[in-house]
Amino acid sequence: METYSFSHFSDETVLRQLTAVVHRERATTAEILGLIGEVDTRRLYLPLGYSSTYAYCTEALQFSEDTASKRIRVARLAREFPQIFSAVADGWLSLSALVVLAPHINAENVEELLSSAVHKKKHEIERLIARRSEPSLTLDTGVGAPEGGAPSDDRLARTSNSSAPGRIEIPSLDTAPVAASRIPLHVAISENAHELLRYARALLGHQIPSGDVAQVLERLLLLGIVQLEKRKFGKSDRPRAGGEEPNSPRVITAQVRRAVVERDGGRCTFIGSKGHRCGSDRFLEFDHIVPVARGGRSTVDNIRLRCRAHNQYEADQAFGSEFMKNKREEARATGAARAAAAIFKVEAKASAEEVIPYLRKLGIRADDARRAAEKCESIPDASLEARVKLALSCFGR
Repeated sequence: METYSFSHFSDETVLRQLTAVVHRERATTAEILGLIGEVDTRRLYLPLGYSSTYAYCTEALQFSEDTASKRIRVARLAREFPQIFSAVADGWLSLSALVVLAPHINAENVEELLSSAVHKKKHEIERLIARRSEPSLTLDTGVGAPEGGAPSDDRLARTSNSSAPGRIEIPSLDTAPVAASRIPLHVAISENAHELLRYARALLGHQIPSGDVAQVLERLLLLGIVQLEKRKFGKSDRPRAGGEEPNSPRVITAQVRRAVVERDGGRCTFIGSKGHRCGSDRFLEFDHIVPVARGGRSTVDNIRLRCRAHNQYEADQAFGSEFMKNKREEARATGAARAAAAIFKVEAKASAEEVIPYLRKLGIRADDARRAAEKCESIPDASLEARVKLALSCFGR
């Protein structure tokens, strides 16, 4: 059994041993970062039943949330800029320092930034970054509430797709409990969100006369969750009786979605090779046990809940990772094309509507002017004069 009593050591030996252990710890930390990077890139957590590197680190390795977040963030950064491993192993930079630097490091400035941050404390690096960057505005999310104050958010940035190598999944909010019934929440919001919160507070004035922002947020969350569950899971206070089975096997009825969510407890049901159930409640998707491509139907017995990471993992296992990679790239390209077409349509409509006031000034009725303006949607980049002329051609002018 290990003993951690060093009372028999001389003062000199204690100091020498401590220095040696700290050096070993730094080297070990760099090694841990390299191994986390491999787990992350190879997605080795998926077959074990974890939805992300973060889940694996906090659940399987028992890291604290903060430790997992820092190590994953720095591990990914170090895979892109390998000199970071040496900086950690040699004790030049701490993980906290690298987390502060991470959003600002790129291929052009990596050497300069790392060199300028060597042996600096976190607050010194924050000042260093502040001098290099334009000042930013942090809005007050207190919205005039008695307990309001200037918010701050020093959490790591979140990105999309829990299984992607670029993501650090942090399911918990930046909170710290202070009492059994009150938990402070600090977050920076956009100006638009700030105004929406003010308006919601006004709308709820009769129900929440105090205007307490915590109560307003709780009410909005309850209302929002009802709508989200209805849309995603088909939940309803008055569920309809099951109708005919849809023609397409890909269509999952609300009745089936409700039954599957209730049966699976609203969590991913994937069980890893060592018996660990994923249990994630984020990025949930309805998965066909027997794929539709192989004759599967959208019935309760053939549908299960999977998080996106495990849904994609099982598709890779069933159809091959290269095939599914190509399919996902095709889907992304199609989605991008649809988005571009939608934007073009909106811009074309706005361009056409610019013509209406000029037609109205010529005495043309409003409904006729709108119909004529629709012809201009085909030439959104033309000059205003050309668009007006095209619209007037509808009236023989």
